[in-house]
Amino acid sequence: MTATRTTGARANQQALQRAIREYILDERLSSGVPMPPEQVLMERFGVSRHPLREAMKALEAVGIVDIRHGSGTFVGIGSLTALREGLEFRAALSLNGDLLAARELLQVRRLLESGLAGEVLARRDELDMPALRSAVSRMERAAADGDYEASADWTFHRLLYEPIGNGLILELLEVFWSVFHRLDDRLPQGSATPEVIAGWHADILAAIDAADRDHMARAVAAHFDGISQRLG
Repeated sequence: MTATRTTGARANQQALQRAIREYILDERLSSGVPMPPEQVLMERFGVSRHPLREAMKALEAVGIVDIRHGSGTFVGIGSLTALREGLEFRAALSLNGDLLAARELLQVRRLLESGLAGEVLARRDELDMPALRSAVSRMERAAADGDYEASADWTFHRLLYEPIGNGLILELLEVFWSVFHRLDDRLPQGSATPEVIAGWHADILAAIDAADRDHMARAVAAHFDGISQRLG
């Protein structure tokens, strides 16, 4: 009986969350717009305060609403937090087994970044070249001391794709990058020493400086071949 009630409550909660999402879309509410007061929503969906607040907390976790204590609840922007956590957990689990999920995730990232290489060169004049060089220099200086400069690594990748002007691409790349960064200590190093990693990025930068599409393709491939080697 208890299990049945639990299952029913879960189904009701999922239905309420779905109804709130549909309400936002049907009403054509934009990101940042305030949601109606609790009492209005309770009457609209025929629920009490507790299940409504539970639903809002669940929707906040995935960025559908933004709860600002003292100000109210607003329409969110749709976060990739849940995707990041799910992929990280999936990849971490695979480290205890055949590493398949980690390799699949790397393949998706590789396809995305390799496919964008041409776009990067097409927008070469919009790239912040001094900042890219600074990121590579930071990696090289850290590598000279045997250290890997993770923040400079992500900065380099972010700066490469910012001129494309697609926020979703940047969010996805940040998800993929952060997942592998969090798993880094659990992966075998292989030949990917800090010096080698800095060299991958320096070679990509050289290809951009030369505006050489073939060189760019080889440099990006070498970067991902190195990561792939760590996954066997």
